[in-house]
Amino acid sequence: MADIFLKRTEPLRMLVAGDVMLDRYWFGEVNRISPEAPVPIVRVERREERLGGAANVARNAAALGLQAGLLGVIGHDEAGNIVEDLLGQSGISSYLSRDQSISTIIKLRVIGRQQQLLRIDFEERPTEQVLQDKLTRFNALIAGYDVIVLSDYAKGSLVNVAMMIAAARQAGKLVLVDPKGSDFKRYTGASLLTPNKSELRQIIGDWHSEAELTEKAQNLRRSLQLEALLLTRSEEGMTLYTEAEVTNVPAMAREVFDVSGAGDTVIATMAAMLASGMPMRDAVVTANRAGGIVVGKLGTATVSREELFP
Repeated sequence: MADIFLKRTEPLRMLVAGDVMLDRYWFGEVNRISPEAPVPIVRVERREERLGGAANVARNAAALGLQAGLLGVIGHDEAGNIVEDLLGQSGISSYLSRDQSISTIIKLRVIGRQQQLLRIDFEERPTEQVLQDKLTRFNALIAGYDVIVLSDYAKGSLVNVAMMIAAARQAGKLVLVDPKGSDFKRYTGASLLTPNKSELRQIIGDWHSEAELTEKAQNLRRSLQLEALLLTRSEEGMTLYTEAEVTNVPAMAREVFDVSGAGDTVIATMAAMLASGMPMRDAVVTANRAGGIVVGKLGTATVSREELFP
C-alpha cells in the first residue's frame, strides 16, 4: 500500500491549524548537586530550538514530502521570529498571526545525561480579535488543501474549532483532530479523532475490559458523528474504531527513548496516508510504524519517507 503514497506525481497539501509552540532544549552535564538546594546543577553546553505543538505536526508533514501550511498565533517577539525562521527552513507555508499582547508559547526542556530533568512552560492565551481573524483566514485557505489537521493543545488557539470543522467538512475535506480537554462535543463531525488513553478516559470514564472500552469508544464515535476514532495506547499500540470494525495494531517492539511529539507524528502520518487514498486500516499500521520510529529519537522529531518505507 506504500505505492499509493510514494508514486503520487503531485505532492499532497496539508493545512495544520492549532496551538503553535517553540520547543527549546538545553543540553548539559550533571556532575554535582547544588549547595543551595538538593537539586542537580546542569552546566549547559548546547542549545537547540525546534518547532513544537501544531508546528511539529506541520514539520512532520513536510518531512514526508507534503506541502504543508501552518495556521496559528504567535507573539510579536524573538521566539515568534524563530518559529517563522524554522518554518521557512522546513519549507512550510506560514499563515501565522502575530498577537501583540501575548508571548509565543515556549516549552523549555533541560536535558542532562540524555534525560529530561526539567520542563518550563511559558504560555498565554490569544486575544479574541486575533482568533476571529484566524478563523476568517482558515475559511479562505481550506479550498487549497487536500487534508486538514487540527492540533489542539488546549492553549486557546482552537476555541472556534467547531466552526472550523464544519467549514472544512462542507468543503469536502478530510479533517483529523488531535483532541484535548473534557468536552469532545466541539469536535463533532470530524473525520477522525486521535485521543490517547488519558484523554479518552476523561470523556468516557474508566473501563475494566476490552469489551467495555469498545462499547464506550463506539458510543462516543457515533455520538460525535465521526468516521473513525483512533485510540493511541503507548506500549499497547493503537486501536481503530469504525462502524465496520475494530482494529488493534500492536506497538512496535523497540526501545522507547522519548515520547514527546509522538502524537504529532502519528496524526501527520495518518492524515498523509488517508489523503493519498490508502485504506484506513493500512494508514493506521503506517502511522503506528511512524510513531514507533520517532519515540526512538530525542525530543520532538520527524520521520522521513525513507525511514517509513525503506
